[in-house]
Amino acid sequence: MDDTRADAALPGSPDVPAASSPASTRNAAAPAGAYRVLARKYRPQTFEDLIGQDAMVRTITNAFATGRIPQAWILTGVRGVGKTTTARILARALNYELPDGSVTGPTVAMPTLGLHCEAIMESRHFDVIEMDAASHNGVDDIRQINDAIRYAPVSARYKVYILDEVHMLSTAAFNAVLKTLEEPPPHAKFVFATTEIRKVPITVLSRCQRFDLRRLDADLLVSHLAGIAAKESVPAETEALALIARAAEGSVRDALSLLDQAIAHAGSHGAGTGGGTVDAAGVREMLGLADRARVIDLFEALLRGDIAAALTELRDQYDSGADPLTVLEDLAELTHFVTRVKAVPSVAEDKALSEAERTRGRALATTLSMRVLSRTWQMLLKGLSEVETAAKPIAAAEMVLVRIAYAADLPGPDEVIRALGQGQSLSFAGAGAPAGGSGASQTSGSSRPALRAFDRPAGHAGDRPMARATSNGAPAGTLRPLPASTPEPAAIQTLARFEDLVALAGEKRDLQTRTLLERDVRLVRFEDGKLEIALEPTASKAMIGDLGKKLATLTGRRWMVVVSTEDGQPTLRSQREAHEAEVERGVRADPLVQRVLERFPGAEIVSVKPRAADTVAEEAAAALPPAPEADDDGDPPDMPPYGDDGLDDLSSFGAHRRDDDLDDDF
Repeated sequence: MDDTRADAALPGSPDVPAASSPASTRNAAAPAGAYRVLARKYRPQTFEDLIGQDAMVRTITNAFATGRIPQAWILTGVRGVGKTTTARILARALNYELPDGSVTGPTVAMPTLGLHCEAIMESRHFDVIEMDAASHNGVDDIRQINDAIRYAPVSARYKVYILDEVHMLSTAAFNAVLKTLEEPPPHAKFVFATTEIRKVPITVLSRCQRFDLRRLDADLLVSHLAGIAAKESVPAETEALALIARAAEGSVRDALSLLDQAIAHAGSHGAGTGGGTVDAAGVREMLGLADRARVIDLFEALLRGDIAAALTELRDQYDSGADPLTVLEDLAELTHFVTRVKAVPSVAEDKALSEAERTRGRALATTLSMRVLSRTWQMLLKGLSEVETAAKPIAAAEMVLVRIAYAADLPGPDEVIRALGQGQSLSFAGAGAPAGGSGASQTSGSSRPALRAFDRPAGHAGDRPMARATSNGAPAGTLRPLPASTPEPAAIQTLARFEDLVALAGEKRDLQTRTLLERDVRLVRFEDGKLEIALEPTASKAMIGDLGKKLATLTGRRWMVVVSTEDGQPTLRSQREAHEAEVERGVRADPLVQRVLERFPGAEIVSVKPRAADTVAEEAAAALPPAPEADDDGDPPDMPPYGDDGLDDLSSFGAHRRDDDLDDDF
């Protein structure tokens, strides 16, 4: 088989044109008067034309300069960031030649058109074979490549195989290309492009140099669109270009397609015609977007609790052509933006934002609490799915707004407990009750509109003198927290209590021994160096046999472990569980906790933690000397009255007198 017949079986064109101008090629490729869309008209022709991909361009430039050219590249990224264009530029750089023969190897410097440039960029060169893997995804298609790749190129320096959407190849096709991809002929190169890199087998990825083409930043995309609009002699507002850039989500092709549509929408039918201006209002109408200022108005009305104004604004936007789903998406985007500004104020400096968005976004971030923003975000996410599946999207959107207005600023658990502890009644009518409907009387601390809610200092609601029900943590009065791990001691450990032995196992991170002592062992007698125990039915006999050795390793001395026939004390775990149950019963009996459980049906106590103040008081009481015994006459011994020094001593332990202020806390 000759070279021509071998390559003719693959997609391509036998044309190998001489150097010519871009304009002449475009005119030859299309009928006279045919319009070329902006995405094709301004497709990059060289690496210098690529925008936003500096890292990739630098790597390829250095590779060409040093002669370290791989046999395969794989380009990945979202749609419209330039994967196919970059593949063609790579093929052009590999095969760049001038008629005078001054260029003898691959180069990224292509100031003028070479012998093969236009044919390669227009996907009609015989030695640059482009294949759409989405429609040619079988093993037979790859077999054709394997059969043809061994033949030398017809006119170019390299044969370049460009496989677009390579992740669509079948498993058999991937397996068929592996050997050729690993050891291709010296005259062959592969360029793969994909939007779903995770679907490409690792065996293929390991044989390629990978480049991740990034989305373009909004400000860079706006600048690029402004330059193209100027070349087309079309006046365009910066805000309109920012809306297009935001809708394109970093995709250059999408942005150029939208700009093309916006120019047509404005009435401009070509360069130099003096058509209309691409303005923000026209772009919003074209995209079905609501005015950003009106979105902020709607957001503020919601969090003020002004339901009537919010529903009126939604209806006005709906009557103007806005999609209810798009309105909710805009509200969610605004919520996300305000939250980011609250966390990172420099976010408001984004050039793609309008001045109104920057100014009002900062004001909202200063006023709204993170709790309100997080709750609004969650409700909008749920509302979006409801609107998508609703028979009447506008009705579903209105119900979502009503729910947000009434519930976005519900009081948190800290406010509820504080109000109940003060004997106040609570109404959960929400922020919307004053403006959107009637409701029970509300407390000033829990039902104010969200736009007047500020973050509270940390610990503001944690000053109640009762044990708090929490979602995790150790219960009140349980075993002391285990101390941090310490280095292996050189001296022999002397232990006075069985609990100290268990704690030592925890310190040494011997969790198996600690679990055994807590769960499977009932203490009968304990002496330093001797342990007499009874066993639970679940105890492992093998572990009990090794217990003496493990204790010797922990303490640095020999231990005698005796299994007794006596019942012994309950296991430490049983004692702890019994104590937890007793503490929980005490907490449940607290009137304040009972009111909280009544207010929130279905709520349950998960665990109980002691307050830090209680722990300090217990430690201080333990540090005080024992109470003196009675005198011989039966009366307590005479004690000198406490002076200032005595009170200072008590204060040093964190103890204080139970005065009226302390009683008020309880």
